[in-house]
Amino acid sequence: MSQGELSGLYVITDTTRFQREALVEAVSEAIHGGARIVQYRDKSADVTRRHNEAAALAELCRHHGRVFIVNDDVALATEVGADGVHLGREDAPLTDTRARFEAAGLDAIIGVSCYADRLRAERAAAEGADYLAFGAMFPSPTKPHAPGAPADVLSWAREHLGRPVCGIGGITATNVGDLMLHRPDMIAVISEVFAAPDIRAAAESLTRAMAAGMARPNSRTNHDPENP
Repeated sequence: MSQGELSGLYVITDTTRFQREALVEAVSEAIHGGARIVQYRDKSADVTRRHNEAAALAELCRHHGRVFIVNDDVALATEVGADGVHLGREDAPLTDTRARFEAAGLDAIIGVSCYADRLRAERAAAEGADYLAFGAMFPSPTKPHAPGAPADVLSWAREHLGRPVCGIGGITATNVGDLMLHRPDMIAVISEVFAAPDIRAAAESLTRAMAAGMARPNSRTNHDPENP
């Protein structure tokens, strides 16, 4: 895994909207719209459906050369040949997760949600996290009560921690341009893509807006897009 693979539009599945074949079709549309990383996130207890969906998405991502991540399930990630897992605050410790992958002979990607917690981010980086996610950058329809994170935590993490950085939470094609001033490697979204009437067009719009934002000079690195 190279750090160059961990860049661009990162989509997280919404299995409350799409399941089974419809989910695979939705993710395919997002990939064709420019998504470079896909995370399968499903908190249900339907083991069979989860396995079948993850396996189908893993195959889809392999076919298109995209990174495929499973949310907090090392066993499922290993079973379907995912590229790695993503861990949140309530999930297994990073070191234990790494040990489980290594025991299976796998060099997996492990991403960690850091919220706005710089100490958590420093600890995750020291323990070998492959990327760090921060948010919510803006009020999020998916997690309306999630605490906010200042945009400058992205540039701080890039400068001090030496890991790819991901912004998440309430990000849209309208506000992502200012967020790109802080040079995140990845932008993660759920509803901005999967709640859109045209998933491919929504992903394309975000991808264009991200590129346009990156093309702007970054002299305003300390600019907060929530307070222009």
